[in-house]
Amino acid sequence: MATSVRGILHAHQSALSLAHRLLDLTVIVSIGYWQTGLTTINITETWFRILLAVLLFHWFSEYHQLYGSWRGERILRELTKVFNYWALSFVILLSLNYLLLKRLQMPDNEQMSWFALVLGALCGYRLLIRLALHTLRRNGFNTRRVAIVGTGQVGERLARSISLAPWMGLKLLGFYDAHPQQMHPDAGTRRLPVLGDLEQLILDARANRIDKVYITLAFSAEPQLRELITGLSDTTASVYLVPDVFMFDLLHARSESINGLTSISIFDSPMDGAWSLAKRFEDILLSSLILAIIALPLLLIATAIKLTSSGPVLFRQRRYGLDGRSIMVWKFRSMSVLENGDVVTQATRNDLRITPLGAFLRRTSLDELPQFFNVLLGEMSIVGPRPHAVAHNEQYRKQVSGYMLRHKVKPGITGWAQINGWRGETDTLDKMRKRVEFDLDYIEHWSIWLDLKIILLTLLRGFVNKNAF
Repeated sequence: MATSVRGILHAHQSALSLAHRLLDLTVIVSIGYWQTGLTTINITETWFRILLAVLLFHWFSEYHQLYGSWRGERILRELTKVFNYWALSFVILLSLNYLLLKRLQMPDNEQMSWFALVLGALCGYRLLIRLALHTLRRNGFNTRRVAIVGTGQVGERLARSISLAPWMGLKLLGFYDAHPQQMHPDAGTRRLPVLGDLEQLILDARANRIDKVYITLAFSAEPQLRELITGLSDTTASVYLVPDVFMFDLLHARSESINGLTSISIFDSPMDGAWSLAKRFEDILLSSLILAIIALPLLLIATAIKLTSSGPVLFRQRRYGLDGRSIMVWKFRSMSVLENGDVVTQATRNDLRITPLGAFLRRTSLDELPQFFNVLLGEMSIVGPRPHAVAHNEQYRKQVSGYMLRHKVKPGITGWAQINGWRGETDTLDKMRKRVEFDLDYIEHWSIWLDLKIILLTLLRGFVNKNAF
């Protein structure tokens, strides 16, 4: 019986995907109307607001492929996507209400109720469906029979990933290899068998014994790959290529189509398309708010600098921005000298170049406040890898692997490395390596919510740091 219903969901994938979209639409519309439409006088305003929310959420969901197959998607990742897209849609809706359609604004309690109820419903029904699927798959329903081609490290890693995720419903049959007699060193500890060579794989796939084939052969095996793919084209098995590039340290790797030709990015930025706009919206909104709050402190600090030492109030230094482009970063002057050439000496503890007021400004990070203008102009972001002097960039890019990948995003006023203690003088190469490690980790796992977390931790932990001098 399990075998007879093995492909029911797969066969109706298009219908299920459409039902998924319609269910999301129904949730947003019904809760929106129930929450506001029953009490509003102008029904046109209500429907306009609801329709705009639906369009925004649908656009984000389609653009980022929320409605793909659930089989390989962790539930937490999917729920995070739902939260991101609905929250982003909601924030844009409120912003448009405020900027353009003030008369359409809802009371705060209705706004938050609508947001929370829709979010709960969107996440809730997904959890219920996932629980039902897990139950079915534990009992042998809705499973896929999987074979892995290649007994190397990539194949072993893929096998472990599948074994650790039974919720995907992938039944791993075993391995096939061009030379099955040449066992991988770890093969003796593997419980899964090597079922045969590549010809045997094609025969088994033709006999409908295999639903999915994952090819993990190295690029150097191109002739074998061509022959294998040609042979598998005479079967109904789904075939996937798992390139051995994934054994390297990649930065936000993903695939994309170039006029029908598929490519895999090795180093890329997570902030493209809609997310680039979301990041920019975040920066404009928060920097405008912060500059309004700190306007008086900015004036007081500028006056104090002018009264206590000679020289300009602001110090401008050339640094690298997004994609390594040159930008001028602003700071309150904290030193008696202005170094901005090919050689820039890092500040050290008890540095004689630092003025008495400058020491206080640097210790409390108040010297960085003018950089909110850099953010407003689009040269920097509130959160991102801290920009270094150009001279230091040129020095460390030769010594730290992956150093320049920090510039796949805009530099920030605060960052993941800084709140984890990696700020201040980098007097050893290990310190710079650690800072770069955290910067690249931020880029790899970036989200709006990670930005907000870093901003919150920056506020909670304060601006004073023993490593800042």
